[in-house]
Amino acid sequence: MSIISGPSHAAYTWAAQGGGFGNQTVVDKVPPEMLHMVDPHWYQFPPMNPLWHALLGFVIGVLGMVSVIGNGMVVYIFTTTKSLRTPSNLLVVNLAISDFLMMLCMSPAMVINCYYETWVLGPLFCELYALAGSLFGCGSIWTMTMIAFDRYNVIVKGLSAKPMTINGALLRIFTLWFFTLVWTIAPLFGWNSYVPEGNMTACGTDYLNKDMLSRSYILVYSIFCYFMPLFLIIYSYFYIIQAVAAHEKNMREQAKKMNVASLRSSENQNTSAECKLAKVALMTISLWFMAWTPYLVINFAGVFETTKISPLFTIWGSVFAKANAVYNPIVYGIR
Repeated sequence: MSIISGPSHAAYTWAAQGGGFGNQTVVDKVPPEMLHMVDPHWYQFPPMNPLWHALLGFVIGVLGMVSVIGNGMVVYIFTTTKSLRTPSNLLVVNLAISDFLMMLCMSPAMVINCYYETWVLGPLFCELYALAGSLFGCGSIWTMTMIAFDRYNVIVKGLSAKPMTINGALLRIFTLWFFTLVWTIAPLFGWNSYVPEGNMTACGTDYLNKDMLSRSYILVYSIFCYFMPLFLIIYSYFYIIQAVAAHEKNMREQAKKMNVASLRSSENQNTSAECKLAKVALMTISLWFMAWTPYLVINFAGVFETTKISPLFTIWGSVFAKANAVYNPIVYGIR
């Protein structure tokens, strides 16, 4: 009787069979109804060590639980606490809902597929899974862009700014989701497509297709759902940081002239609170770009054929992007 069982036994068997080399490929376990969606690129790679599947399943499972609980708490706290029910915080709630739904859709499916070591949920769910990842990822960054604009309006423009209303916040939220939905349903109508990727346990945009139409989608999508919001956020925070620095410098100079420790009135305390919120938003946005940039690099490597994309690199890039949904409740929790 063997004393090796579970993932260890699978890894032992994998090694005993030559470490997955020979005629075996990472595509071997893909169900027949999914094979038409798999790019020939992946056939050159041997199967991954089963221990990687176990580790991936564990990591995405933990991330999923933390994200669902954390973002669920953010939504509950911000919607039930009267003092937090402000127009600005509607954007925070929208961000938490986006991250909540991201991992609610992504995590269980990937855990199941890691257990079976391939995509087992069928072609339709593959497309829906990829659409959800793209939708909520893009929705999150545009929500962060709206948050940056709101901070810019309050901190840089100050009293001359027109304050955001509840209706104004809802209009922004509706507009960004409509904009995001248009971009993410495009592959369902022939502009690119959603296909299995990496070790075949996840699905995403087809960045390996050599057709110019498919390539154009990756490039245009990256402009409108990565580079444009990145530019707008950098622009907003450049002036926010500049305004905060000037304000703090002025406060110190005035305090020195009057020989007092602080000049902070209730109005100044409000400004300080706004600055703290801006710092939280800046940290959240920085984490978003840290999370999604590796996956963008993978997409561009496929489009421009700059490097050989391996299943392991691809799938960890995908997991790293999804992990962004965990950061936001932690950041707002330590605020």
